[in-house]
Amino acid sequence: MRSILIAVVVLFVSMPVFGQGGGVSVDGWQARLDSGRADVNDLSFMSMGGGFHVTTGPHAIFWNPENAATGTYTLSGTFTQTEPSSHPNSFGVFIGGQNLDDDSQAYTYFLIREDGQFLIKQRVGSDTEDLSPGWAPHTAVNAIENGRMQNKLSVEVGQTQIRFLANDTELASIPRAGLSVDGVAGVRFSHQLNVHVSDFMIE
Repeated sequence: MRSILIAVVVLFVSMPVFGQGGGVSVDGWQARLDSGRADVNDLSFMSMGGGFHVTTGPHAIFWNPENAATGTYTLSGTFTQTEPSSHPNSFGVFIGGQNLDDDSQAYTYFLIREDGQFLIKQRVGSDTEDLSPGWAPHTAVNAIENGRMQNKLSVEVGQTQIRFLANDTELASIPRAGLSVDGVAGVRFSHQLNVHVSDFMIE
């Protein structure tokens, strides 16, 4: 199967200081904020080191419409939280993104947070549903230590099951039927985060 490294164009401009905001500055990518009252300029999504760096700001999802997948595929990326948040805030990947810019948005998402816990959810419109039994710890999820945390997250979409992995260890497997699976893949971040994403790819 063809492996696609999701390209991020490096912009040769003066980089803002983390936490300064500036919105989305990566070509082809866009954001949707959870709150209609939030301002995209209160976050930063920028190219850095062959990947991208996210500083929030409001809760948001980020995606490039060209990063779509159907059928069976694997989405993966490595997330490095570079400083502690004021409390455990979540981030991770989503698959099956549909209608992401309107009220009928839908996607399935896989999150972790700095205390080593994970959660799998689905969003349809304004409604969300837990697909795993709430936030749960797992030894495969690296918790923050000395102000830094790194985890590789993967979602393996099979014909009948979807596997969710951290650092190549399965955390959960759930039936594919009835879930938003075919569509755009992207990333999701809560607020008060400073995270670098590398090796983000679909294969």
